[in-house]
Amino acid sequence: MTPRLARAARTAGPRLARYARATAPRLTRITRPNTWQYTAGAATVGLALAVGVVTAAGPWDSTGQRTAERVRAVARNHTGGADHGRGTGAAGPPRPAPSAGTVLAGLGATSGAAAAAPRGKALDEVLSPLLTDPALGARHGASVVDLTTGGRLYGTGVGTSLVPASTTKIATAAAALTALGPDHRLTTRAAFEADTGELVLVGGGDPTLTARADAGGLASLRTLAANSAKALRKRAVRKVTLSYDTTLYAGSGRHPIGVNDNLATVTALMADEARTDGSTSGPAARAADPAADAARTFADLLGEHGVKATPPGPSKATNRADTLATVSSPPLSSLVERMLTHSDNDLAEALARHTAAASGKKADFRGASAAVTARLKQLGVSVRGADIHDGSGLDRADRLTADLLTDLLTAAADPDRPELRAALTGLPVAGFTGTLSGRYTDGAAGLVRAKTGTLTGVNTLAGTVVTRDGRALAFAFLADGTTDPAAAQSALDRMATSLAECGCR
Repeated sequence: MTPRLARAARTAGPRLARYARATAPRLTRITRPNTWQYTAGAATVGLALAVGVVTAAGPWDSTGQRTAERVRAVARNHTGGADHGRGTGAAGPPRPAPSAGTVLAGLGATSGAAAAAPRGKALDEVLSPLLTDPALGARHGASVVDLTTGGRLYGTGVGTSLVPASTTKIATAAAALTALGPDHRLTTRAAFEADTGELVLVGGGDPTLTARADAGGLASLRTLAANSAKALRKRAVRKVTLSYDTTLYAGSGRHPIGVNDNLATVTALMADEARTDGSTSGPAARAADPAADAARTFADLLGEHGVKATPPGPSKATNRADTLATVSSPPLSSLVERMLTHSDNDLAEALARHTAAASGKKADFRGASAAVTARLKQLGVSVRGADIHDGSGLDRADRLTADLLTDLLTAAADPDRPELRAALTGLPVAGFTGTLSGRYTDGAAGLVRAKTGTLTGVNTLAGTVVTRDGRALAFAFLADGTTDPAAAQSALDRMATSLAECGCR
């Protein structure tokens, strides 16, 4: 174990384990096998602070196997996402999300086993001076909520509309889980029209579809090609006219920010997020036409199995076509975790469009934005001050409030809403996973779990924290008009760390 891990374990382990023991019955009540066997993220290797919590609180699936262990075996090769310039994947694929047991350890402890929530006045004395840091710019909003009661403990500028950057993905996650459910999967299929000899590769809006030899639990274009070729050979077909169908989505696939290495053209068909350099995360050059590129790869794979395909072109599968083979993504809960942990912009835009389709709206940028907003209203949270233009938060026209973000985190922690739990379990863990892996190396490592947001002049952070006394809080800090991104990031980290260190009574 590295010194950093050992230090975090000594600091956080007793605190989290104490709350796991206190709240194990509650965790049992909110655990539902069909959801939790996928929603529980994988335990991070070497994350010693989680051991006590997972041992005390589970969760276990119906086979008697610990969910985190099994899901980790599936998720260990999950990749993708832009993580604000932290490399191109050369150091290996991003690590999976942490165990749900540790995320939920402090929720709902209202008995004598837990201390009372921090007092607002004491929190004000701790946080207000930190908010005056010039690094945070002139405009900011902050909200802190007790996840046990849902009551706000601290707030300033909570209703101020600010650019949220990638914390927008929390809203996208909640909306998609509400619209589709945590067990929904995205399916890519191959359909054959016997009369014309046309084979259509039908995009299912799954940006995690992979053509790599080791699919790592993701939907495999290689498997789809092998199974399609097998079905064609049974029909004595050795040559097909290949085409591809992207009509699941509508409108332009070009994001308002234009061509950008942080995401591909938004289309219903792509493989490996259309990356051209073999990377698995971070900014990367993308194929100009992801759908055509994926179809050409599919043609090559068919050829490896004895089926010759013409150069592919766009088309639409008719109702006369027979589905020869399908491949499906991991469940939506896993996709949401991946999106949040690795700030996966391609996945965020895909989930926003699926939310639109499930809501009866046009699956383009405008329809997706309207659908996400409508689904947030369905959750009963106030969307006053919200103006959503995309799923990823890359659009600088986006506006959210600190109040809305903490309301969404509180909803995800509600034991009566287990379908939203992935919006918590996917949050990066301070000092260990995703976009927080290089932050909080001292102090609050393992105790803060939050979605980061960074654009030029904008720094945001929203997530959960376990206090010194073991109380679970939700927080959202948004700063607009920052001039030094590193200093602003450090200021936000100090605020979250102060919550972790605070008894504040």
